[in-house]
Amino acid sequence: MLDESFDFIWRSLRRFGLSDDRADDAAQQVFIIASRKLDVIRPEAERSFLFGTAMRVASDMRRSAVARREIAHADPAGDLADTSISPDELIDQRRAREMLDGVLHAMEEDMRAVFVLFELEEMPTAEIAALLAIPPGTVASRLRRAREEFEVQIARIKKRRGGDQ
Repeated sequence: MLDESFDFIWRSLRRFGLSDDRADDAAQQVFIIASRKLDVIRPEAERSFLFGTAMRVASDMRRSAVARREIAHADPAGDLADTSISPDELIDQRRAREMLDGVLHAMEEDMRAVFVLFELEEMPTAEIAALLAIPPGTVASRLRRAREEFEVQIARIKKRRGGDQ
């Protein structure tokens, strides 16, 4: 279960607003919880259980960070290991990641989950419905609303940047 799902769970945690280091901690927590509940996880529902647990763990970690007033920051040298990318490209990638994180953070959690799974993880809607245990029509509705919110947030960012220059 760990080998098959770790990357998916870690990416999901990042997209639910956790920094890289907090996503590492949260991923460990998700799999610790899963290891304690192996006897109640149905074999065909492991991924669904892990994703639901990841959503709750990310929510708890974000709340605790606000309560402790933590300011997460990325490792400034973290992207420098890959020397095939120019410094300008690294800066552009970091800005794009930060923009995506901000837009996702502004979304309601139910819309964010569907948006992330469909647009970023490229899951089909039927699989998302099964994973989140919601009807396919609800997936479609949330995806439509999330896309609209995404466009509004991007337009707001572009307008702000255009006004700053």
